[in-house]
Amino acid sequence: MKIVALNAYQVRIPLRRRIRHAAHTRTETDNVLVRCALEDGSVGFGEGVPRDYVTGETIDSAFDLLRRSDLAGQREECRDFEQAVALAERLQLASVPGDERGCEGNAARCAIELAILDAYGQSFRRSLSDVVRLLAPEIYQPQPRVRYSGAITTARGIKTLTAAIVFRIYRFRQVKIKVGMEGYNDRRRLSVVRRWGGHKIDIRLDANEAWTPANVVERIRALESYGISAVEQPVPHADAAVLRDVRRQVRTPIMLDESLCSRFDAERAVEGQICDLFNLRLSKCGGFIPSLRLAQFAKQKGLGCQLGCQVGETAVLSAAGRHFASSVAGLRYLEGSYDRHLVREALATEDLTFGWGGWAKALPGPGLGIALDPQALQRVTIREETLFS
Repeated sequence: MKIVALNAYQVRIPLRRRIRHAAHTRTETDNVLVRCALEDGSVGFGEGVPRDYVTGETIDSAFDLLRRSDLAGQREECRDFEQAVALAERLQLASVPGDERGCEGNAARCAIELAILDAYGQSFRRSLSDVVRLLAPEIYQPQPRVRYSGAITTARGIKTLTAAIVFRIYRFRQVKIKVGMEGYNDRRRLSVVRRWGGHKIDIRLDANEAWTPANVVERIRALESYGISAVEQPVPHADAAVLRDVRRQVRTPIMLDESLCSRFDAERAVEGQICDLFNLRLSKCGGFIPSLRLAQFAKQKGLGCQLGCQVGETAVLSAAGRHFASSVAGLRYLEGSYDRHLVREALATEDLTFGWGGWAKALPGPGLGIALDPQALQRVTIREETLFS
């Protein structure tokens, strides 16, 4: 069974509210979707979310990279799902000059890889979760349901209080709070969340590179009294090396996000002893399989992992994340499936939004286990290009 066509779509997804953090503010997102068609008529979809402040990618650079890549030349005859998974793992896009970290094509690669896995999964009647069982049996642990975290981004004042009460009423176990934004009193916000959210709720922070080497220790220490469980990317990537000394001066575990986009980053993080946790986001890390390999690497090195997500993911990435979350053992925190709460067009005929307490069921069925709504895709498509046919 061979691939007969690949098409790429630029989709503009409006958000239900403005999302702001220390690095960026957005009301919509431009994502890349890829459609993969096989000889037997099976069709799969994949998605990537380019972020220039994370991996150096834009929607235009992602399309340019897809055009420059020899995708047709990498097609192979796949007689079973195992061969298709091997094909997806070998997938390579054209080189990006100066990309020492190996991450400036990750969103584009993620979209292609997921589309291939979805299409072949449907053809051979195999779930995306089977990829974990095949490639990483030592961390394969299927679960019937998973539990996502809540998030507090720009809320302050009465909105912070309301969010804390809502999370408590709906029995969320974990919440992530964005910190380091100009004009925000982080101590006051954490005090409200801890008081009204309850002493049992797990609170972790995401600074989105907001702090500096000179003030990062002071900033973390000032918030530790509120019982925080982790701090994500407290300094800019260029300053990440200072986190080795920071870890010795604070009690709170340090998680990498913008500084963890590839195997190169992971190896440098371990060598430099600059973190305790990896934030794995499928688009940021280049796809399902590269993220899985990073989870394996983290386990080997004694580090923890969070499964994160990009703001504005549609149901395609939500579904891929659900398969990852429900089949990979030991994930410390889960983010994703915000669909109905965040995007106006999730694109799927199914609703993947998490429910009460953050709970969501594992996805049955072949491939991603979802179907896209063609009319919704048409509504949000800005451009379409044929990669080959």
